[in-house]
Amino acid sequence: MTIVTEASAAVDEAIAEVEVQMSLLFNRARLIWKEAAQKVHPDLQPAAYKLLSTIVRLGSANAHVLAEMFEMDKSVVSRQVRTLEELGLVDTRADERDGRVRVLVATPVAEERVREGNQQRLRDVLRDHPETELRSFAELLRSIAEA
Repeated sequence: MTIVTEASAAVDEAIAEVEVQMSLLFNRARLIWKEAAQKVHPDLQPAAYKLLSTIVRLGSANAHVLAEMFEMDKSVVSRQVRTLEELGLVDTRADERDGRVRVLVATPVAEERVREGNQQRLRDVLRDHPETELRSFAELLRSIAEA
């Protein structure tokens, strides 16, 4: 028989609150991706925006890595990449280390639009928090994402 202590009940309540807040955060993130996609290009879908913003953050990526990273079917990634190319937001180039591999690189316009929107939004929300708090928060998010 498990004895529920006051401390463990408080931890359970805190974990439940984290779950609620994460759900709200994910819902907000989906809305932000939709709005951000529209700011980059009116025909851009949120899924393609997520791929594009990752390409911008990484500098380059190949479709296979993106499919694994987002746990998306390769055909879905392929369609989204094709859309990004058609909209002039990414270019496909040969990998410098292995010319047989194709990598995706954001165009300068795409880089500017993605960085402009993302960085300002987060700065507005987080700029008044101490660096140590932000680093701890980032580490906590990393541990949750890797769980």
